[in-house]
Amino acid sequence: MVRLRFDIAYDGTDFHGWAAQRDKPTGEPVRTVQATLESTLEKVLRTPVQLTVAGRTDAGVHASGQVAHADVPVSCLDTRSVAGDPGNLVRRVARLLPVDVTLRGASFAPPGFDARFSALRRHYVYRVTSCVSGPLPTRARDTAHWRRSVDIDRMQVAADALLGLNDFAAFCRHKPHATTTRDLQRFQWFDVSTTQEPELYEAHVTADAFCWSMVRSLVGACLSVGEGRREVGFTEQLLSEEKRSPLVPVAEARGLSLVGVDYPGDADLAARAEQTRERRDVRTDVDEA
Repeated sequence: MVRLRFDIAYDGTDFHGWAAQRDKPTGEPVRTVQATLESTLEKVLRTPVQLTVAGRTDAGVHASGQVAHADVPVSCLDTRSVAGDPGNLVRRVARLLPVDVTLRGASFAPPGFDARFSALRRHYVYRVTSCVSGPLPTRARDTAHWRRSVDIDRMQVAADALLGLNDFAAFCRHKPHATTTRDLQRFQWFDVSTTQEPELYEAHVTADAFCWSMVRSLVGACLSVGEGRREVGFTEQLLSEEKRSPLVPVAEARGLSLVGVDYPGDADLAARAEQTRERRDVRTDVDEA
């Protein structure tokens, strides 16, 4: 067996998130990024493929820097189209994938690499406009619409209060026995307005990991402060909550993109994975945004 690393991008609009799943009423499989990629890779490699991903994005969330790995028999690479080089999978798979998902890179993973547990941090960008007319039609799939004007300085104060190692229970959807403690390393707002896109903002958010709906809840809380509906101390007060707060709005999924995942040097990959596993309950503590 050999472990392969895959670098992936997708437009999440028409997917039911990353994770393979079935429709609850009918039991039929629904369209997900994981299922789409696995079925395509299986056609090319002619072997079952099970992907482990760095961050399981929710329905409607995009990615330009997603990372996954899979273990496959080394013999499956000895085909004419692959010729023993996993990098050749990129062109081969591109012919079969739909336009809203792409394999940007494929390579042999270094020893000890685990796409999920070796990760040091995940980077997300949230794109939102408060312009009364909404986003440009050409950016409507990756730009959320907040329907009230906001003050970016107020939003930054609210964001700064959340930095560091905290329990983000107020911002996370409940999962039994799952920890909601995370190290939020960056939360910075930018005014990226242009003549064509006025009142346009980006939030750049980085943490060691995220729990379910956490990024969109962080963004929604700051936007509510920015519009004046909440005081600037609102977010800091939420850190004392022990369960999800009904006062925190969840921003639209379409504005959120996973843009990168950081890993340590090759020599430290295995140690990082072991450290992460010891700290988390593998069954319930997942990285989702």
